[in-house]
Amino acid sequence: MKTKVEICIDSCDGIDACIKGGVDRIELCSSLQFGGLTPSKEVLAFASQCKIPSRAMIRPKKGGFFYTSDDLKQMLSDIDMVRSFGIEGVVFGATKPNGILDIEFLEELVAHSFGLNKTLHRAVDTLNKTVESVDVGIQLGFDTILSSGGEDNALKGKSVLSEMKKKALGRIQIMPGCGVTGANAKQIIDYCHFDWIHSSCSIHKNADRYTDVESIKNLKNAIS
Repeated sequence: MKTKVEICIDSCDGIDACIKGGVDRIELCSSLQFGGLTPSKEVLAFASQCKIPSRAMIRPKKGGFFYTSDDLKQMLSDIDMVRSFGIEGVVFGATKPNGILDIEFLEELVAHSFGLNKTLHRAVDTLNKTVESVDVGIQLGFDTILSSGGEDNALKGKSVLSEMKKKALGRIQIMPGCGVTGANAKQIIDYCHFDWIHSSCSIHKNADRYTDVESIKNLKNAIS
């Protein structure tokens, strides 16, 4: 099965680059410089008009993934907003200060995300043992885990990502992400085949960050 490409963006221009690059799915965000926050209504509206499936980040603030009851209210509201635009899925995660997933918090978010596809994001890479997120993600009802294998980038974490995939036994998608480019994606996939791979395919110009169409095409060519 050919590996599919998900690209994270934080602007309407980024969505346009994904359309031109022919990506398989878009992760909708704002503020990718902070690892991605909940997207704007403008981005959601634009994504709702394009034919590429998309999932929206549900993350109300930068920093870690430990949230308050007020954050929960905001995230539940953001899930409603995403649903109102007809977006196919959501992306979220939550941890406790002691380095484990916050199961009760996630259960509330998952329950509120009825009818939507769900990705457990790279909060799992902050855990004491990233591999343990596989069983938790399955039990909670996620269909995908986005991870770098607990390392600075997915290439470094490829052995852990492979272990996660073996543990998943096809019950949940393990999607490598962080630092994935056309130059290293094949190394990751050759080590262990993954059905999905995640990247920003971004370049920087004059201190600004852009989703780059050529980088998307290079990534797709590298894994074709």
